[in-house]
Amino acid sequence: MKSLILSAATRLLVALMLLFSVYMLLRGHNDPGGGFIGGLIAGIGFALYAMAHGTEAARRALRLDPGVIAMLGLGIALLAGLWSALVGDAPFTGQWWFIGAEEGDKGLPLSTVLLFDIGVYLVVVGAVLTLVLTLEEEV
Repeated sequence: MKSLILSAATRLLVALMLLFSVYMLLRGHNDPGGGFIGGLIAGIGFALYAMAHGTEAARRALRLDPGVIAMLGLGIALLAGLWSALVGDAPFTGQWWFIGAEEGDKGLPLSTVLLFDIGVYLVVVGAVLTLVLTLEEEV
């Protein structure tokens, strides 16, 4: 089923959903959100794109196989979890770096917690899209 209204609306909706998913990913440290819910929102956005334009167009838009995305995310999450063990702390202890720190200014804070959330985000996107695209191709 090709719907002109759905295909025209998905161009805007998918872009907004992906932007909102990144927002949810980045605000997940101190407020509700994080990698899981951000990944679900991004997965739903690509699933909507697949329904409107077909699975081949969705796979071209992804540029990577969803399984590869999930495995990449799993590797990133594992690296973030084991990084603290490599520096002598308990596994999954948050490690913080401050980029551009000067006297009186902390700089830009980066942490293994954010790296772990990015890994979870990619795992969820890959898993959801593997499931959705496989089911969509079989129907």
